[in-house]
Amino acid sequence: MLQSFRTNLGNISTEIRWLQTQSANMSVKLKNRQAVRSELSQYINELAVPEFMIRQIVECPVTDQVFVEQLHELNHKIGFAKQQAFQDARSAHDVRDVLLKLRVKATAKIRDYLLQKIQQFKKPMTNYQMAQNSMLKFRFFYEFLLNSEREIAKEVRDSYVDTTSKIFYSYFKHYWTRLAKLQFDDLPLKDDLVGTDESSKKSFFTTQPKMKAPVFSLGERGVILQQAHLEGPVLVEHTASQANQKFPFEVLFRSIQWALVDNASREYLFIIDFFMMSGQAAQDLFTQIWGKTMLVMLKQLEEFVSVSYDSIGLFLCIQIVEKYKETLAKRDVPALQPYFEAVQQILSPRLDFVLDLNVQSLRNADPSGFKITSQPHYITRRYAELVAAMIVIKNQGPDNARVTSLIKQMQLEMDSLVMRMAAEFGDRKFQLIFMINNYDAIWSVMQEHMQQEDSRDTEAVKAVLGQRINDFVEQLLSPYFGPMIEFIKHSEVAVDRGQPETVKLDEKKIGSIIRGFNANWKKAMDDINAEVMRTFNNFKQGTNILQTALTHLVQYYHRLHKILSLPQFKNFAVRNELINLHHLMVEVKKYKTSF
Repeated sequence: MLQSFRTNLGNISTEIRWLQTQSANMSVKLKNRQAVRSELSQYINELAVPEFMIRQIVECPVTDQVFVEQLHELNHKIGFAKQQAFQDARSAHDVRDVLLKLRVKATAKIRDYLLQKIQQFKKPMTNYQMAQNSMLKFRFFYEFLLNSEREIAKEVRDSYVDTTSKIFYSYFKHYWTRLAKLQFDDLPLKDDLVGTDESSKKSFFTTQPKMKAPVFSLGERGVILQQAHLEGPVLVEHTASQANQKFPFEVLFRSIQWALVDNASREYLFIIDFFMMSGQAAQDLFTQIWGKTMLVMLKQLEEFVSVSYDSIGLFLCIQIVEKYKETLAKRDVPALQPYFEAVQQILSPRLDFVLDLNVQSLRNADPSGFKITSQPHYITRRYAELVAAMIVIKNQGPDNARVTSLIKQMQLEMDSLVMRMAAEFGDRKFQLIFMINNYDAIWSVMQEHMQQEDSRDTEAVKAVLGQRINDFVEQLLSPYFGPMIEFIKHSEVAVDRGQPETVKLDEKKIGSIIRGFNANWKKAMDDINAEVMRTFNNFKQGTNILQTALTHLVQYYHRLHKILSLPQFKNFAVRNELINLHHLMVEVKKYKTSF
């Protein structure tokens, strides 16, 4: 009995082990089936085409969000089916016809929509940018066409290029023509040069020579380089015409170039975004759209520039181009760089040519035919205004070596002309008065127009002016203190050579110098003051010259004291007659506010 019970327990144990084995096998099979079910379910979901998708693709307008969502799903299923077809999956062939028909239907609807949007660009008074924004909302449409029907994608792109190219060409060509009517009627001519003698252009009806501000003076024209003006609204031709407004060339140039920058930048970014292009491909498509427009703009610009003698306007246009190149770099739009390089190739040679004409006009100027007085000559005023304008404009952009060189040449030629005009005076003092007045006019104009950072450009003028003032002061002091000055200079030369003993010990002559000074120095200062008052109308410059003259007088008398302190003069009784320097300086100070 126990043996039988033991045998039954062994059988039960065997059955339990068998059941455990069977349970483990069933668990593995279940997991395998679940895994297969998951994969198969996902596979079926990605490949199967539900009725909802078919209905939405066929019936919904393309602008509905549901259509866009189902289009994304369709695009995914088409891609998945292609992938399975490459692996010879038979299931992919089952849905091929349905996917093909849906692709054809979706493609046709998208094509019609995009071509319709592009056609809207052509309607009068249409804001094509709004249509572009609508297209960008559905940028996936073009991506779908590119993946599914490249020929239709090319058709859409070609239609867009053809339409926008014609729109931009027509707009900018006619806009430039309309802007041309707003330019100043009185334009600078080939004779409007710094060194031109105005009297040679007189006729019975002409007035007195006067400087033409649009030609030589910057005035308010420089504000166009400020950011607010550079990126301000473009000119509206009919509004300006109704108001009888006229503008210098750089204002018209700024308006059309900013219109180009603004529209072309937006267009380039649209190309990158909608057509999914970058690098050279984006540049090539941009050129297809804008190439004809840019060519006609360059041609029209060349026609304007080829007859321009407005050096200030030309230079302002060059700096406008530099500013817009910086703007394009910030926007990451390189497509217009070749265009603006071509613009500079038109503007820069013409500016060089006009500036060189001004240099030659100074070189060829004949002072013998000028009406010259001691006052600043009108050529000097022209030169000062033009050079100040050029320097101010130059400092608002990158270094322009050629313009800097031409400005330097103009400065040298002006120095030469001032010397030649001064030579028309026979008296040395009048020559110096003329030079002082003219260099003072140049320096004053530069100080008025140029900022602190431009001070290096005025230093050369200031140095020449200072030298001429010193020369004039010597001429001014000579009639009153000539013997004393000559004795001082002769004695100092001997001392500098280390031969102080060679100074002539003529006590009578030295006594005459000292007593003459003592008797006349106060009256001499009055006479000098009166002469400066008569000679110089510029209050500031007159005060400066008077103070320089009196300072030189004090210095000369101090130097006389120093010479007479040499050992060989210690026994000269006349030394006691020297005026105290402090007394002399007190009298000099009385003239500080007299002019």
